[in-house]
Amino acid sequence: MESFVYTASPSRVVFGPGASSKLPDELAREGRQAALILSTSFQVGEAERLRGLLGPKAVGVFSEAAMHTPTDITDRAVAYAQQLGADCVVSVGGGSTTGLGKAISIRTGLLHICIPTTYAGSEMTPILGETSAGRKTTRRDPRILPAVVIYDVDLTTTLPAGMSATSGVNAIAHAVEALYAPDTNPIIRLLAKEGVRALASALPIIVAAPTDPTAAATLPAARSKALYGAWLCGLCLGSTAMSLHHKLCHVVGGSFNLPHAETHTIVLPHAVAYNAPAVPAAMADLAEVLPGSEGDAVKGLNVLLERLGVERALKKYGMEEEQVAEAAGIAMENKYWNPREVDQEKVRELIRRAWAGEPARGDL
Repeated sequence: MESFVYTASPSRVVFGPGASSKLPDELAREGRQAALILSTSFQVGEAERLRGLLGPKAVGVFSEAAMHTPTDITDRAVAYAQQLGADCVVSVGGGSTTGLGKAISIRTGLLHICIPTTYAGSEMTPILGETSAGRKTTRRDPRILPAVVIYDVDLTTTLPAGMSATSGVNAIAHAVEALYAPDTNPIIRLLAKEGVRALASALPIIVAAPTDPTAAATLPAARSKALYGAWLCGLCLGSTAMSLHHKLCHVVGGSFNLPHAETHTIVLPHAVAYNAPAVPAAMADLAEVLPGSEGDAVKGLNVLLERLGVERALKKYGMEEEQVAEAAGIAMENKYWNPREVDQEKVRELIRRAWAGEPARGDL
């Protein structure tokens, strides 16, 4: 067997239906008395529910979390936490709120308890992406990792089918790049394959449930499986280095203010097609867990996105055609590892295909 190093995630995970009701117990276990609850403006209701659950141990709610974690919002949140004398933060929501919790925690040392309501998986990573002056930067530090993650399947039941699909594919992207990361290992590959398998089987059921009685009958189990898959995929992201796919998504999303999960969904099959010739073993692993792949991982991803009915074109989210070349140029800055040499002209064509909404194909 190959030699490898595996570092386990130190987070405590509480998983199951109604798990958020255990938040007071987790606060007590950590010896915290003054929680600032974080959310987006759309999830204030859930934040207020948690505030009621904690009673006097909740000192306030900050509901300005935003996509790509803008540093100016983080600065306001840090000042508010200090003003209230908070000794921990509780984030509830998707990647935007999780990112804000991480950003506050790494700046202040406050303990972070995370309650995700989407399938993004970022709650299991020591990685923080932040945006300032139109540029997104990423850093990795063990202190960024939330101390406790509470997966309450009940909080995902109202997640719209479309958002479920894109946040789930976002999670799959983490596992895909972990399969061929320079620091991958057999344990991570097992987690990656199981995570992709769980999400690829659950997401089509979630998307079909509103109009398909058969799918609706199995929706609770599918929701649970998707959240489980997201957890595993997040572990992969937190344990290995990412490559071209994540670089492109940070460039495109951060530079042109495109939605995070939707950008990952659109770019993923194109980035995989680009790297496929250099990583045949990883492609075989991926094809194995993607229904309809017929041994071709890129085909499997195309089939999955077709079944989910997701948008495939970056231009639909406001990216202009003249920004394609700009994005390719930014992607060449700050060298990063990738299994295949990154060629600017080929990357430009990759981004153009994603911009136009063309199916991924392996001819770059």
